Amino acid sequence: MTMSFDYNTIKSNIIPHKVEGTVYAYGTAGFRTKAHLLDSVMYKVGILSALRSKKLNGSTIGVMITASHNPEEDNGVKLVDPRGEMLEQSWESYATKFANANDGESLAEAIEQVVTAQEINLETPAAVVYAHDTRPSCPELVKCLESGLNVSGAKATGYGLKTTPMLHYIVRCINTAGTSDAYGEPTEEGYYKKLSEAYKTAVAGKPRLSTLHVDCGNGVGAPKLAEFVKYLPEDVLSLKVINGDIHTEGKLNKDCGADYVKTRQQAPLGTEIAPGDRFCSFDGDADRIVFYYVDSNNVFKLLDGDKIAGLAAMFIMELVQDAGIDTLKVGVVQTAYANGSSTNYLTNVLKVPVSCVPTGVKHLHHEAEKYDIGVYFEANGHGTVLFSPEALNTINTIEAKTPAQQQAINQLKAVTDVINQTVGDAISDMLLVETILTNRQWGPDEWDQAYTDLPNRLVKVVVADRTIFKTTNAERELVEPEGLQEKINAHVAKYSHGRSFVRASGTEDAVRVYAEAATRSETDELAYKVSLLVYNEAGGVGKPPMMP
Repeated sequence: MTMSFDYNTIKSNIIPHKVEGTVYAYGTAGFRTKAHLLDSVMYKVGILSALRSKKLNGSTIGVMITASHNPEEDNGVKLVDPRGEMLEQSWESYATKFANANDGESLAEAIEQVVTAQEINLETPAAVVYAHDTRPSCPELVKCLESGLNVSGAKATGYGLKTTPMLHYIVRCINTAGTSDAYGEPTEEGYYKKLSEAYKTAVAGKPRLSTLHVDCGNGVGAPKLAEFVKYLPEDVLSLKVINGDIHTEGKLNKDCGADYVKTRQQAPLGTEIAPGDRFCSFDGDADRIVFYYVDSNNVFKLLDGDKIAGLAAMFIMELVQDAGIDTLKVGVVQTAYANGSSTNYLTNVLKVPVSCVPTGVKHLHHEAEKYDIGVYFEANGHGTVLFSPEALNTINTIEAKTPAQQQAINQLKAVTDVINQTVGDAISDMLLVETILTNRQWGPDEWDQAYTDLPNRLVKVVVADRTIFKTTNAERELVEPEGLQEKINAHVAKYSHGRSFVRASGTEDAVRVYAEAATRSETDELAYKVSLLVYNEAGGVGKPPMMP
């Protein structure tokens, strides 16, 4: 039973901050911090999601409780807008203000400001759906969220344990039901059916590849992948889950998962890989994926988001051409963290337009919408492909003149359904890569041959105040501290294919120093010199950086 929106009930039920002085900020990943600090935030997110729904005339809003690739003791929460996209950026400041209100009066004041500024009719019904990952802190935080939804009078539906991309999918399905761009059945089963049927069509007539070992980071991807494989016969796709223990405390993302593999440039701890084996890793909420293998000399090779973007762009461009609809323009969106070799491959070999934007999915997603078909992946393995409504209409209505053209059109249609266009999705992106590799009959080494990554290094430098670092040119150049960029440039100029940039962390008082160059030794030296420069000239804290 839903209640009406009642200020007095909202004020009297407020959950105070556990730790005085805690400051919260809603960013690209929503709220994310130690789980024990989030109960008060969850209550307010419930209220905010109801207001967001009311503002959008009762459209269903999603709330996902997860901290993705973070350690198990962390948790977080983010809102999902009606088409499965991230919360509109202008509302992030409202979320921050709500979270930092520590008594009934200040919360009521924050609510009134939103209601007035957004001209919200509180009598409009609100609908919110919510889900969570496998973290042990989730059940308690769900109760706090439900309390906020209850006092807001929202019609709330809990979907239980889900991957983050599943909730995004469900939100879009609910809001597009009965329209010309209906996205699918708004259930977990609907998600499995849509992806599996599309995959079967996309690989029809091709021999199945060898087994793909999937490291699920001991997260929610493990039970969901186990369910999903029931929809695909083993002669179509063979998967083997590793690191699927969601019940032993402390195992989530521990020495495994996509973030571990990407940052350490090594396989999950204890994993044995032989030449010819195929592996990939999800992160804790299954919205990122990276692939990897060992070559004939047993050298570890990573196939990250840049490699996925290149593979996807190549395949989709060829399908568009073969389907006879090369009026559709394909583009790729990257961040400054994209390897220089990948940008060179996309621009000079595939001849595809490339945009560079600041770090953060919302920036990539927004830029990708400017193309007919926009491919975006961060190097960390988070990304997807967006098809504009016009592109989808063209693909669905074009009439083939030859059997070969018809086959390309059918495959292109299937690819649009294999892809979860709402958000980066490890299961969906895994199927996209498998679709391409199966059609090509490629192993990971053939895929890897498109280009060779420049050696790169990412170093964290702890600083007294990260806010003094201001950037321009999609975060590739420092504007402040003044004069620091010129000194970085002087170091970079000494190295073949040298590139380095510095940007503030979004979550802690630290900066990230990225460096790449022609050789591993040059890269390590450049990363060390720029890190030391930042440490010495911009308030470094603790031990100075060491040569890798």
